[in-house]
Order: sequence, then structure tokens, then C-alpha cells
Amino acid sequence: MLKQFVLCLMVLCFSSLKAQEVTPDTIPDLTPVNPHKFTYKQLIVPAALIGYGVIGLESDQLKLFNSQIRDEVKEDIDKKITVDDFSQYAPFAAVYSLNAMGIQGKNNLKDRTIIMATSYVIMSSSVLALKSITHIERPDGSSNNSFPSGHTATAFAGAEFMWQEYKDKSIWYGISGYAVATGTGLFRMYNNRHWLTDVAAGAGIGILSTKIAYWVSPYLKDKLFGGSKEKNVSSMIAPFYNGNQLGCAVVVIF
Repeated sequence: MLKQFVLCLMVLCFSSLKAQEVTPDTIPDLTPVNPHKFTYKQLIVPAALIGYGVIGLESDQLKLFNSQIRDEVKEDIDKKITVDDFSQYAPFAAVYSLNAMGIQGKNNLKDRTIIMATSYVIMSSSVLALKSITHIERPDGSSNNSFPSGHTATAFAGAEFMWQEYKDKSIWYGISGYAVATGTGLFRMYNNRHWLTDVAAGAGIGILSTKIAYWVSPYLKDKLFGGSKEKNVSSMIAPFYNGNQLGCAVVVIF
């Protein structure tokens, strides 16, 4: 059952990547367009993941499936592997690392940092709000803030960020980011910290948060940050969320 879910999750995520590919028109259109224009089809995958998680809050059948997955995973657990505490940030960090190595993404340092920060604010506020409302007990019984998975949401927000920045370079950047994000979600279940529905909803929230950040980025750049000119200032925002604490570190070099 767990293998079936992993396969379905990967198919959904890669379908999301495929759905975002832009097919050029046969007749060139020189009219300036927003490359991140909102389209309803981009909502299909995140809405399906979030919907699955929300339905699972009340569905006895999905709750039973959660328990079956947990029991199946517990049989194979020898000890916890805490790589998910770090892998959740890997896609975000990869974007800045690739740019530092000279592989330029779609946006400059200022613009992509604004987008990343916007995505993280949307994602973290959504996750924390839902945790405080739903009070779902974790599989290990340690607390009542299981739904949705913050680690998974962070990882998938980063994966979508990596995809958006590098999809014009190679689809493999997006695939690698989503593979790491999927692994993060699986480790949250392996470590008995989250239910399957928590992970699914977290993935959907993460993807949607970054999509929203790109949709609103033109307004934020023009109205709040004075256009897209990049000043001679380098900065980086490194967010963190460990399940109980939320924050970020900011580094500015003048």
C-alpha cells in the first residue's frame, strides 16, 4: 500500500511539472506576458493533494488506511532517520547553490529571494493555522499538531521553487527537487511523525504556496519593492521550521 502511494505521489508531482511546460505557438506573439500567469489547471495537483488530506480528517476509510500504512511502516523501522530535518530545506538551498556556481535561474537574487520569502510566509502561516485548528494526534502520540506536515510542505514549496527557477534550463532540476521533497514526506511517515494524509496535504500546501508567490511576484516587485532593478546588495533568507518553532535567518552583505 505504501509503495502504491509513493508511486501515485510521484506521478501527481511529475504531472504537475508536465502541466506547467509551455508549448510555443506556431505564430510568434511578441506581446509581453507574465510567465507566471494564473491558470486553473495549475491548481489540479495541489488541490487534489490538499483535498485528500482534508477528507482524511473525517473519513473512517482514510483513517483506517492511515493506520494500515503506519503499521506497515512500523514493522520495518529499526531506528529513526532524521535526515528529513535537513532535506526539507535542500530544494531551497539548491537554487542558491546553483546560482552561486554560475548556473543562473530565472530571477536575480533580489527577485527570487522575495518570491522565496513570500512562499514561505504563505506556506508556514497555512500550516500553523491548520495545526492549531485540527489538533490531530501524531502517530507516535507525542503531540496534537500532526496535520498537515510542515516538513513536507517546506520541501515541496522548495521543489516548486526549484522547478520554476530552472525549468527553462532542464526538467531534471525540477525532478530532482520533487524527488527530494517526496523522500522528505516518506521519512516523516517512516519516523512515525505523520500520517499519510498529513504528508499529502503538506505537499499540496507547499506546491500551492510557491505557485501563489510567483503569481503575485510582479505586484510585490513593482508596488512594494520598487521594481526589478537589482541593487548592489546581496542578501539571503534561510527559513526554518522544526515542527514546534518557526523562524528565519537573514544575511545581508553591502
